[in-house]
Amino acid sequence: MMATYLGFYDVPEGVDVGGRYDEEFAGILTRDALQFVAALQREFRDQIRYAMECRREVQRRYNSGELPGFDPETRLIREGDWACSLVPPAVANRIVEITGPVERKMIINALNSGAKVFMADFEDALSPSWENLMRGQVNLRDAVNGTISFNDQARNRVYNLNDETAKLFVRPRGWHLPEDHILVDGAPVTGCLVDFGLYFFHNHAKFRTTQGAGYGPFFYLPKIEHSREAKIWNRVFERAETFAGIETGSIRATVLIETLPAVFQMDEILYELRDHSIGLNCGRWDYIFSYVKTFQGHPDRLLPDRVQVGMTQHFMRSYSDLLIRTCHRRGVHAMGGMAAQIPIKDNPAANEAALELVRKDKLREVRAGHDGTWAAHPGLIPPIMEVFTSNMGGKPNQIQMARREDAGNITEEDLLQRPRGVRTMEGLRLNTRVGIQYLAAWLTGTGSVPLYNLMEDAATAEISRVQNWQWLKYGAVLDGEEVRVRVTPELFGRVVEEEMARIQMEVGVEKFKRGKFEEACRIFTRQCTSPELDDFLTLNAYNQIVARHPNTPSKI
Repeated sequence: MMATYLGFYDVPEGVDVGGRYDEEFAGILTRDALQFVAALQREFRDQIRYAMECRREVQRRYNSGELPGFDPETRLIREGDWACSLVPPAVANRIVEITGPVERKMIINALNSGAKVFMADFEDALSPSWENLMRGQVNLRDAVNGTISFNDQARNRVYNLNDETAKLFVRPRGWHLPEDHILVDGAPVTGCLVDFGLYFFHNHAKFRTTQGAGYGPFFYLPKIEHSREAKIWNRVFERAETFAGIETGSIRATVLIETLPAVFQMDEILYELRDHSIGLNCGRWDYIFSYVKTFQGHPDRLLPDRVQVGMTQHFMRSYSDLLIRTCHRRGVHAMGGMAAQIPIKDNPAANEAALELVRKDKLREVRAGHDGTWAAHPGLIPPIMEVFTSNMGGKPNQIQMARREDAGNITEEDLLQRPRGVRTMEGLRLNTRVGIQYLAAWLTGTGSVPLYNLMEDAATAEISRVQNWQWLKYGAVLDGEEVRVRVTPELFGRVVEEEMARIQMEVGVEKFKRGKFEEACRIFTRQCTSPELDDFLTLNAYNQIVARHPNTPSKI
């Protein structure tokens, strides 16, 4: 009797694929596609390594008391009269963008949602397991080809694409995240080069025909801290365009300004990407996380409860206003922040109150000059669309209308002003509860988690973690207590124990036992109480979801 062998990936020299074999995945991980990814890794790995070391060196200076600021050496770029390439007509109108992970049903619903853009996410909204990443590449290929469908057996419903869909943008992971399932020359590939490389290789030609009207593909770029990191992306894009034989400037990307150092580099980031840019986005949740991380060595900069750190805080409003001025001065979109609310189906009054908060936030954005904004749920798209369209005079964007010259007076002090507010026991409890529940979901493969009527992703979990760490590190005194209460390891230990009991009560005993809540609690607690702040929650926890398999044929 002949033996039957399981398949294995056909890899080029120097490449090892350690993820589980799957026939569908093999259609993505072709020899030529892996060769393209490997070429990107070999060409850019030293530049990426240097950029990450620069991040660490800058953080060491911040920890010793230095403050972020505008770079005097790039003053001529900031003051120069230059512009980015014209915005492609296919994406001139980006009034509402919906975001979500690269899951099959999510992709279909988001593309059908009525939003102008869908940002399919390999980053904060996705737990980067092998299955999620490769299945996501399959899903995106099918979406670009127009063949994607989903049979929801539980609801006895088949989902297909409408004739008219949102424009597809893809967000790869940040420069700091590795992909341990794929090795090039014995070392893990940079995660974003896997995400970008595989997607571009399989989809650039079809996308430019069906979605980009001769341009594309389109991307969002996360976690950038300095223009040198944007410069690497620009070179990656040029390398990909040369490989594909398409014009320079075909690929377009929006950079998320979601780190405090990057707000002082916005002109420089756009300048490096000027042939490939279509704007900047206010990634406000990560921006708050970055504020704490940047000032981890500054005990005089303790944040109030995270729910109080909104866009009306002076440092947040200054960041938004300067982003709008910078983008419009350079001829590209200035995108607003995320509305994370999800419908409250069992409480119409609470749902309407939440929608009213969304409307007020979006009215502030459009009046400030933003060209569009983000929504986490399809139910938010109609009210947001109404706010923006009724305040934009029938124009697809405000690039020429809202110049915001007044924001040219924004100073370093405006961008660094300490946020005002109180620190409370409820804030400590909410941070702990959200952080543990999010991480438990992430460890089981879910990166976008509905919690307390908000759609949480890694950014909000990061805020929870670093704020707890900051309060513990410096013994923050909580407001609103009858007696003076200082955050100590002993107090935090009691809070963790009580919040774990509450989580068990809320999710139910069986789900609690089946889930990874205890493991998540250990990781989250360890990070909150660590003497040194870990750079990223997910980077620290990544080893828990890596599952390597030998890429050799085996008998069954």
